[in-house]
Amino acid sequence: MNTNKMTTVMKDKKVILSTLWIFALLNMIYADIFTLTFNFESQTVTMTEGSVLGFAILMEIAIAMVLLSRVLKYGVNRWANIIAGVIHTALLSYSLSVQTPPPFYIFFASIEIACTLFIVWYAWNWRNSEG
Repeated sequence: MNTNKMTTVMKDKKVILSTLWIFALLNMIYADIFTLTFNFESQTVTMTEGSVLGFAILMEIAIAMVLLSRVLKYGVNRWANIIAGVIHTALLSYSLSVQTPPPFYIFFASIEIACTLFIVWYAWNWRNSEG
């Protein structure tokens, strides 16, 4: 494999991972917008400053991964995507078990979980094409 082709493969993988994070983020944002827009009386949750900070950190990880997936070198990039993907998958899965969520949230969370699991799988199977 020549150097140009290896560089192209590396950039393609970075673009795919970055795009997957954008896709996951858009689903997270819309799930949050729906949650805030529609008043679900049976879904009363008290938000503390700590829990809001936790959600902000979770969102910032996904936002940062859009950029980091494009700029980090292979090894760090691969592990950052695996770790961020596992964290998001675990917390999204947990959010479905805390209480009975509305159907729209189950729909969005399922898509987000599938996407973050794919990110983990894709990064896990990413082999260094830089040599």
